[in-house]
Amino acid sequence: MKDFDRRQLLQGASLLGGGLALSSMLPGWAQSATAGLAPAMPTLTGTNIDLTISHARVAVDGRASHTLTINGTSPGPLLRLKEGQSVRLSVKNDLSEETSIHWHGVLVPFQMDGVPGVTFPGIKPGETFVYEFPVIQSGTYWYHSHSGLQEAEGHFGPIVIDPKDADPVAHDREHVVVLSDFSFMHPHMVFKRLKQQPGLFNYQKETLPGLLAGKDQTLKERVEWAGMRMDPTDISDVTGAVLKFLINGHGPRDNWTGLFKPGERVRLRFINSAAQMVFDVRIPGLKLLIVAADGQNVRPVEVDEFQIGNAETYDVIVQPTEDRAFTLVAEAVDRSGMARGTLAPRAGMTAPVPPLRERPLATMKDMGMDMGAMTMGGGSPSSGGMAGTAGMAGMPGAVPGTAPPKPRGFDAMGGMKMSMRDPRNAPGVKMGPGVQTIAPMPINRTAEPGQGLQSVGHRVLVYRDLIALAPNPDTRTPSRSLDIRLTGNMERFMWGFDGEKFSETTKPYAFRNGERVRVTLINDTMMAHPIHLHGHFFDLVHGPAGFRPRKHTVIVLPGGTVAWDFTAVPGDWAFHCHMLYHMHAGMFQVFSVRLLEGRGAA
Repeated sequence: MKDFDRRQLLQGASLLGGGLALSSMLPGWAQSATAGLAPAMPTLTGTNIDLTISHARVAVDGRASHTLTINGTSPGPLLRLKEGQSVRLSVKNDLSEETSIHWHGVLVPFQMDGVPGVTFPGIKPGETFVYEFPVIQSGTYWYHSHSGLQEAEGHFGPIVIDPKDADPVAHDREHVVVLSDFSFMHPHMVFKRLKQQPGLFNYQKETLPGLLAGKDQTLKERVEWAGMRMDPTDISDVTGAVLKFLINGHGPRDNWTGLFKPGERVRLRFINSAAQMVFDVRIPGLKLLIVAADGQNVRPVEVDEFQIGNAETYDVIVQPTEDRAFTLVAEAVDRSGMARGTLAPRAGMTAPVPPLRERPLATMKDMGMDMGAMTMGGGSPSSGGMAGTAGMAGMPGAVPGTAPPKPRGFDAMGGMKMSMRDPRNAPGVKMGPGVQTIAPMPINRTAEPGQGLQSVGHRVLVYRDLIALAPNPDTRTPSRSLDIRLTGNMERFMWGFDGEKFSETTKPYAFRNGERVRVTLINDTMMAHPIHLHGHFFDLVHGPAGFRPRKHTVIVLPGGTVAWDFTAVPGDWAFHCHMLYHMHAGMFQVFSVRLLEGRGAA
């Protein structure tokens, strides 16, 4: 990405500010997509929609900074579409660099998917590209750039597609809640510093006082982890030390507010558009009824909190009955900060903001070395606490109707081997500097809450809670299986699949049109990864047959596995970690659906 000069920046801000001033008393440079209660989030509908990508200045918690905008706002305008319509989206590039838009979770022909170098050449400066496709689904989705690190600069926005028939989710009011992270440091500088010094932005490392107080690891554990060059506090590469966490473009001090009338059923459409941060969401004093995940309706499940990975969406019903305000908390997974907003019956109301909770520590389970988790019992899939119930069924390579492979990592007496880089545990991985660890005993962790939520004292959503509301469209038994290892070197900030970053690979993962395949993702790293497959929904392998939850993005916990079945659709489809800096560092691949030989082909 080329740096823009001051003249370009001021010109863009001047042009932008004039248009925005028509709708608000605030100066144009201070605008973001919603200024709390008014004006409402800009909304575009219809069959022909024009979008312009440009530079601007915005204010976050009172401080002005550069951002990328869509039609003058960041987040961009809400695109409100209708299932069954066709839409024509003309995207003009007013930047001095290439740009693009990917319609995240929206099923489109692959030529309209918006990934430069994979499905189209990108949108050059000064050019306009027309995306055109039928809308064949409903739900909560979003759109964002797939060029460079533009997503981290504000190039994203929400999509709501209303169903063509009656909506099964009854509600009186709705608010779209776009969660994001924002840095006053340019994302290319953030990436450069991540490459230069591991843990640079982690200000929550273990200390001597913590050791003496017995709050963190013991001395023996610290010595062992140091010997493996592991930091148990490295939960998120980029933290609140350099990030602000936003709701609809507003920082915690801005206090975005959504209104309600006591007794109303309020639908909150949560979208995590953050470049790097996973959030833990709760509204103290209110129960959260989960009714949809990644735009797909699920059987309602009531929880107190849920974790939302990068690029995931959740639809939630709340029903406040009291005439008071409630704080909406989206806490960073590493507890380095929070996005904060308010639900209230009237403007200007606030509620107490809870303090940040204690930051989590990675454990031996996160290394894929936890013996206790290999038991076959001991927990309910719908439990809000820790549930080590996956057992041998969570081992990679498990195919319907077959016994799982014998795990490695134990000696003849059943003792744990402490080798964290045994290539025999991952024969398909290309061993090199990009592979710091191989999990000896990875297990299915979809019955567990996310990191830091194991003992919060209330019910937390887990993937095993999700059951599809409508029957699955394809219930065939997979004809083959494919294991994909999530690999990385946190010390060098190198990320990839099966030991290779995208620039090193020579073949995509290949599939045949219409085939049903079970993919098992195995996380060999010490960090959670939200993995996204373009152009498809996949069925998580749990729940009642025929009603498995369908998602487009799933968090794979450290040392964990996630298995899903999918039906291959023709085209070339991006497959990647949705932590932007991980994808930029190489955790990206292509699912190529055609009758050609390739990686993983039968």
